[in-house]
Amino acid sequence: MTSLTYSSPFPADFVFGVAAAAPQIEGAAFADGKGESIWDRFSRQPGKVHDGDTLDVACDHYHRFDEDFALMASLGVKHYRLSLAWPRIYPNGDGELNPAGIAFYRRLFASMKTHGITPWVTLFHWDLPQALEDRGGWTSRVTVDAFARYADTVVQAFAGEVKHWITMNEIRCFTRLAYGSGTKAPGRKESAAVVNQTFHHALLCHGHGVRAVREFGGAGAVVGLTDNCDVCIPVTETPADIAAAQAWFLEKNAHVLGAMHAGHYPADYLARAGADAPRVEPGDFDLIGLPTDHLGLNIYTGTYVRAGRNGAAWEAVPLPINYPRADSPWLHIAPQSIYWATRFCAELYGHRSLYITENGCGYNDEPVVGGEVLDLHRRDFLRNHLREAHRAIGDGVPLHGYFLWSFIDNYEWEDGYQRRFGIVHCDYATQVRTPKLSARYYAEVIRSHRIV
Repeated sequence: MTSLTYSSPFPADFVFGVAAAAPQIEGAAFADGKGESIWDRFSRQPGKVHDGDTLDVACDHYHRFDEDFALMASLGVKHYRLSLAWPRIYPNGDGELNPAGIAFYRRLFASMKTHGITPWVTLFHWDLPQALEDRGGWTSRVTVDAFARYADTVVQAFAGEVKHWITMNEIRCFTRLAYGSGTKAPGRKESAAVVNQTFHHALLCHGHGVRAVREFGGAGAVVGLTDNCDVCIPVTETPADIAAAQAWFLEKNAHVLGAMHAGHYPADYLARAGADAPRVEPGDFDLIGLPTDHLGLNIYTGTYVRAGRNGAAWEAVPLPINYPRADSPWLHIAPQSIYWATRFCAELYGHRSLYITENGCGYNDEPVVGGEVLDLHRRDFLRNHLREAHRAIGDGVPLHGYFLWSFIDNYEWEDGYQRRFGIVHCDYATQVRTPKLSARYYAEVIRSHRIV
């Protein structure tokens, strides 16, 4: 008797991987010349992070990466999206280079090669050097110039080991949430005009990342942005609701994806922003509009949209109080978000190569019992989202890979170590790693190249 399968295989060249980020797993926050990041400072401010948790040790990946890559390999993982810690390379953001930081990542990439794992490297995943924040952070073009130097340095240094590059991770989070609402480091609450300028500077840094890879990445190097675009789901898959969802998607994403696609800020965005629109200098969009090889999407949830009443282009439908969600209050379970995000990016912006660079769910209480973590809720989340990814591919969407967030439980920003997103359990007191049921499930998906 053969086991049942519920879908045809994913395309042969489809990439299955896992993801994590340097500040969330490395630890060694002040070791070997690493400079202070804004999260090192923010986590020490009373009341900013759950339980006062810091990044000082995290998963101690800095000292245990070889063990972690062996575990990845045992699960069949061959692709790993990671980030480099900017303050480990340039402790002050610019200024003097830290050779020990370069040497660490050389050791890390050598271990990945030994274990048959391909690196997909993100240049910036939120850990801005505190010294740059002291000079204005993302409100200042000083940070743009510093990032250009940093990008040039690391692409030249690792061109022999890395061919897959990602410029920035989730511009909205390290601009709007960090300088607007103040919930993320550095925790500032600035005006709309200042916040809009921060994401313009982030877009310029993205452009410098693309330029650096084109100049120094060598043959075969590819580069793109990872964006946590605002995602919507049509309430019904009818022409009226789909058109409403398209209008919503274009409006909500005009300032990042729309600007990159058009080579300027769209007119309707500028009209909404008014006097708060970003200041643009000559040549800025020559950088921002540089062609990329792929677009990464971090997809977790979505907003339901239907055709508007009384002439409105769209109407967002509020969620009922008992709508299912993970323990992260913002993470409402909406698997169709993967289908519609990738479809709209292809249809509305013309992207020809898309990757899900993050998708996962966070829960608080996941104990190890008898050597197991029976996280069936994560297995269900993963399976349902993969089905929507598979559906998108079947409908002609150029989706070429999926990176699960995250490989291991880690420092979840303002939620500290309370919130667990990993398919591998980390006991922070002992640093013992325990693959969860979801890890075994995903390993079988990778092995069979189909939903199981």
